[in-house]
Amino acid sequence: MLIATPNIAVDRTVRLPELRPGSVLRPHHAVVTAGGKGLNVGRVSAAFGHRSTLVSFQPEGDAATVARLFGAEPVEFVGVAVPGDVRVATIYLEDSGRVTVLNEPGPRITTGAWARYEDAVAAELATGRHRTLVCSGSLPPGVPDDGYGRLTRLGHGAGVRVVVDAARAALAGALDAGPDVVTPNLAEADGVLAGHDVESVHEHAEFDEELGAIRDRAAAAVRELCRRGARTAAVTAGAAGTAYGDAAEVAWIPTVRVAVVNPIGAGDSFVGGLVEALEDGRGGIDAVAFAVATATASVEQELAGGVDPARARELAATLSAARLGA
Repeated sequence: MLIATPNIAVDRTVRLPELRPGSVLRPHHAVVTAGGKGLNVGRVSAAFGHRSTLVSFQPEGDAATVARLFGAEPVEFVGVAVPGDVRVATIYLEDSGRVTVLNEPGPRITTGAWARYEDAVAAELATGRHRTLVCSGSLPPGVPDDGYGRLTRLGHGAGVRVVVDAARAALAGALDAGPDVVTPNLAEADGVLAGHDVESVHEHAEFDEELGAIRDRAAAAVRELCRRGARTAAVTAGAAGTAYGDAAEVAWIPTVRVAVVNPIGAGDSFVGGLVEALEDGRGGIDAVAFAVATATASVEQELAGGVDPARARELAATLSAARLGA
């Protein structure tokens, strides 16, 4: 698998009793790791026994830090050098389970730098080693909104499957290129379709609505994303489940309740599980059910993108899909 994540990060994950703005706080502990949605996808792939290649910008001001942190990860890292500093994502995990994330924007990217990034992705695709291209995460400042659309066309030109896991303009700008699967959560899908910016860290959250209303919203989002160009869409609705299909047919895959340790990266784990299943030869619905199980197993782990494959397979055996009406 080839993972395009232009906007990597250094994650600082802080556990504390309660986040109280304006106070002096004493966290239980803090951990600094490499970060970025695509890295979480690569961690899941590694858990299933595969080594992915991740292409990102590598800000020169923190090149040594990036090399050290990503060198400790189970991915092959390909960096495209650009001026500036790597962005930092600070993740606050409270004892109550509430999560707050401060995502910095990343270095500004010039037109020439983006052209070099596309060249790096194209060079990896030309090796013939990859069957799937995953475009994952936010786009740094300066990258055109159709950046993932351009990469989607590169992927299709190389004969590989393309999965886009993005939000806001990055997702909207990819749809015209016809990615094989898009995988937003329900808030992200609503934001793109309604034309406003929405982000939530609670990818495995509960919803205040009744289950039927959640299913209907997610199914409607799947159909509309596909009408706008995606070949298929999987819209995740936290702990409720996932709607998957195309403009004509949509199915609902519920999940099961588990003890949530860290909800960060559940959507990335979904993508990792999806690609694992697709590359194993499973069909769309079966692959999405396995993705749901992988995401569910991942929230039981401390590390974002951490997953126990045996647990994912155990959960997958309990899941079944139901077709939803138009």
